[in-house]
Amino acid sequence: MPEFNSSTLAFTDDVADRRDASDGHSRFGAYLGYSANLLHDEGEPLSAREFAFAAWQTATGPVMSPGYVRIRPDLHSLTLVSYGEDLDRIALRVDVPLRHHHLAARPDHRLSDWQRDVWATDGAFTALEEPRATGRSALLVTATLLLPVPEHLLVAPTVAVPGWEMTAQAKQVVGALVAWANTNAHLVNGLTVGNPT
Repeated sequence: MPEFNSSTLAFTDDVADRRDASDGHSRFGAYLGYSANLLHDEGEPLSAREFAFAAWQTATGPVMSPGYVRIRPDLHSLTLVSYGEDLDRIALRVDVPLRHHHLAARPDHRLSDWQRDVWATDGAFTALEEPRATGRSALLVTATLLLPVPEHLLVAPTVAVPGWEMTAQAKQVVGALVAWANTNAHLVNGLTVGNPT
């Protein structure tokens, strides 16, 4: 299985996808079959944009757990969203928890901060979680980064029914989105440098 590093925000896990497949081919493909009602428009294939949303939603938690797409544990989320004046554009939204020391004005030291989740770690990347109930106030800061997705990364499915062909097309678009996220990893790392996790 691939490991996370400074240039990897996410990866697709094809080894586990095949190993854990109930149909012997693809666990992700089986989940696409469970979500068949989301993968067509009155029997017609979805647009490239709609297909990207459906494929990403299916490939990530909470639909698949663990997901076909694995997301670096220090990120709170990596989702696909619409944006723009008419919500006609697509972006990957990355939510990154930040510790207090990232703020220009230092808050009161008595405020609780994000805490390490020692059970959610992968190498140098550890998830941050809300502090346990201590009776203290907490200041929890999250930065949101929008990464506009180029239209050429999206592909329209050629079929409206889940199966091997749709699974291959869904893996193609999800893989392109993961590669795009990783191409922009330096932007996220700039937010987390010095963020002791």
